[in-house]
Amino acid sequence: MSAVVLGAVAFAALLHASWNAVLRGGGDRLWSMTLMMIAVTAVTAVTATVLPWPAAASWPYAVASAVIHTAYNLSLVRTYRSGELGQAYPISRGSSPVLVALGAAVFAHEGIGVLAAIGIALVSGGILSLAVHRGGRRPELLPAFLTGALIGAYTVVDGMGVRLSGGSLSYANTMFLLWGLTTPLLYLALRIRPPAYTPMQTGMALGGGVVSLVAYGIVIWAMQYDAMGVVSALRETSVVYAAIIGRLFLQERLTLRRILSCSAIAAGAACLAL
Repeated sequence: MSAVVLGAVAFAALLHASWNAVLRGGGDRLWSMTLMMIAVTAVTAVTATVLPWPAAASWPYAVASAVIHTAYNLSLVRTYRSGELGQAYPISRGSSPVLVALGAAVFAHEGIGVLAAIGIALVSGGILSLAVHRGGRRPELLPAFLTGALIGAYTVVDGMGVRLSGGSLSYANTMFLLWGLTTPLLYLALRIRPPAYTPMQTGMALGGGVVSLVAYGIVIWAMQYDAMGVVSALRETSVVYAAIIGRLFLQERLTLRRILSCSAIAAGAACLAL
């Protein structure tokens, strides 16, 4: 993996942990997610006027990804209903790299080297160690693992779609536009009355949507240049940032086990960079 791609994906990991912290700390998480998707729709609707559409062969993947992303949104909201950021986030993120690597091997015929395989194992093992430090029978674990499966699914779909699109920016913008429309429409269909958010809460949620757009856009771009499993595993080092953010801003515990698990994740990331 080149230094440019490595740095970009590492930055995306920080952005991803940040917008998840905004969602976890929100008062009404479904409304916060809806506001995020409104921001995504607004930005991508504007950029769609100046970007070319992706190649026709990539459209089924963009549509499929938007549908999977919508299910992911709902699962993530359910995950954060009772789970801590430092507990639920590692489970959902940690279960996806292995699924992505397997999916990429089956559907995209990708192979990975020995060091990359070790890196994926270290990253996934460290993340899962973070996840189970309080035991594995809590009710929030099931939606967290479902979220991880959905992450794996949309990552593989987008990794295949972007390679058929003729341009990562066009593909990403189209997928984001389709995805951004779904959650607000679903919120309207459910006829839920929006909660009374302060201007700051509304601004935080809208800003989180823009951050999520940039974070995953970087990942889609990176998957043009490196194996899906490698990019996915490096992206999931975001759990290191999540553990720190959870401690600093959400008053969650940062135990020795969490620190050691984060060290394993960092070692895995180093393997991926070689």
